[in-house]
Amino acid sequence: MESKGNDDPDAEFTFWENTVIVRARDLDEAYDKVMAIASGETKPYRGGPDGVPVQWVCEGVTDLLPIYEPLEDGAEIMWEEHESAGLSEMRQRVRGRGEFLR
Repeated sequence: MESKGNDDPDAEFTFWENTVIVRARDLDEAYDKVMAIASGETKPYRGGPDGVPVQWVCEGVTDLLPIYEPLEDGAEIMWEEHESAGLSEMRQRVRGRGEFLR
């Protein structure tokens, strides 16, 4: 599904950065599994009400994060450190029930 401009590094596209969980012995095996999963999701199809030709492209892996605890309620699987911020700024980041994307 080659379209003019699809390889233009300055063109803008809608993109998603997906997070998946894989079981692996090390980061190299995790990378290989993630790439296999992502590459399997690139089959062309027709999307939207007009049946527009669509094909997702996997550009690569942005990060690999080990999970050290068993996956169960309360298990911490990732955290992110933010620069110093005021309490009001921190509170602006908080969302309530029903405010998340569905």
